[in-house]
Amino acid sequence: MGNLPDFAARRAALSPDRLAFTDHETGETWSFARIDNAAARMARALRDRVPRGARVAILCHNRPEFFVALFACQKAEVILAPLNWRQPIAELTPVLESVACTLVLHDDTFADAAAQLGLPLMDLRVPDCTPLPPTPVDEDAPWYVLFTSGTTGLPKAVIQTPRMAMANAMNIAQAMALTPDDRSVNFLPLFHTAGINLFTLPLFLWGGASLVLRKFDAPALVDLVASGAVTQFFGVPAIYQALMQLDLSGVDLARLRGWACGGAALPEATIRFFADRGAPICNGFGMTETGPTGFLIDRTAAVERIGSVGKPQLLTEARLDGVPDGLAGTGELLLRGPSVTPGYLDNPQATAASFTPDGWLRSGDVAARDAEGYYRIVDRIKDMYISGGENVYPAEVERVLITHPAILEAAVVGMTDDRWGETGAAFLIARPGATIDIETLGPWLRDRLAGYKIPRAWRVVDDFPRTAAGKVRKPELRAML
Repeated sequence: MGNLPDFAARRAALSPDRLAFTDHETGETWSFARIDNAAARMARALRDRVPRGARVAILCHNRPEFFVALFACQKAEVILAPLNWRQPIAELTPVLESVACTLVLHDDTFADAAAQLGLPLMDLRVPDCTPLPPTPVDEDAPWYVLFTSGTTGLPKAVIQTPRMAMANAMNIAQAMALTPDDRSVNFLPLFHTAGINLFTLPLFLWGGASLVLRKFDAPALVDLVASGAVTQFFGVPAIYQALMQLDLSGVDLARLRGWACGGAALPEATIRFFADRGAPICNGFGMTETGPTGFLIDRTAAVERIGSVGKPQLLTEARLDGVPDGLAGTGELLLRGPSVTPGYLDNPQATAASFTPDGWLRSGDVAARDAEGYYRIVDRIKDMYISGGENVYPAEVERVLITHPAILEAAVVGMTDDRWGETGAAFLIARPGATIDIETLGPWLRDRLAGYKIPRAWRVVDDFPRTAAGKVRKPELRAML
């Protein structure tokens, strides 16, 4: 256990007058000194209302004041719990109860919803009070929690610590060569690790600036890229696919220094679309439990090694269960390092189940490592099914399906089959203007996949049920069957 400096106070001391945030909706700007002062005053107000170690929820759209609250909680030594504003009150209430929240912070948009949660309220307006002086920060103490997607029951609260934040900042900063002159855009939801940590919090720590959008707005993002207001960009695959549907003919994508992606596998067609326009996308892998940056492929290999997430980043150790270190092979991906969570808040059983006896986090993902040390994520272990005695990884089938000229996205799940034990069911989204002829897909796949991997059931849908990060909720697809 050790101490780190108060993040906002130290950044303000280093570059007080430099730009930290711009609110895209209002045009309001926040310097690092202003952020620190506002956070110190909010910390004082929090300290007057809740004790150290209390859990404080926050319900708001993306806005600079969220980060004021985040740093205020670090100063006041309370734990922030960002809530998913897409969820109804009936779903949020048990989440609050699971971590024993005693106060709800909110913006004006969610004032009515926050009032329905039955807890004391505090809005995000900066209070007029004496700032709380900065103090050293316990690097291992819970700072905030992020809830897992909850696809298999009540979400778990993943602990995030100051040490994790600093390690993630170093991982992503060296991978993307972040500098204080970089500008990124914050639009992914702040109740998700990517919204906070890719790249907004690392850029703050590095002295760079973020332009904050309330939520995803594809035309606005294209305008910002075209205007040169952004130098680094992170999105999940669904974001890139949405951008591809817009007119990018007059947009110089190559003017950005970095494009990055995570959250799910990025289709080859998407990678080539952007690479052909001078914007190679660096694909990576991480988890809420890893802060999140664990892997990110280097720019020079982004197109040469499509499908790879690169090598473990600077402060991340990785190994494959059952595969000797340094050798090529396939196995469950295990992770360790300062960016890895110490566990789940108030849930020792889940924490114990997620780690090996010697302290490695079980990712739940099957990964493959080649002879040069590059990794590829094969699939989630729980998504694999067995057909006729053969293991089938749905991600492999999906990667082939999205090469079909009529298919934009594909999601494959296992379903019970009287003959084979299990077989595949494919859910498909058509490309704009295209029609998927299901009758032709089986024959088309026979030249590309082994017979036992070919789905036996097909369904064309308008969209998939998704998490905030754009990941497909496969349990909900299975329920549809």
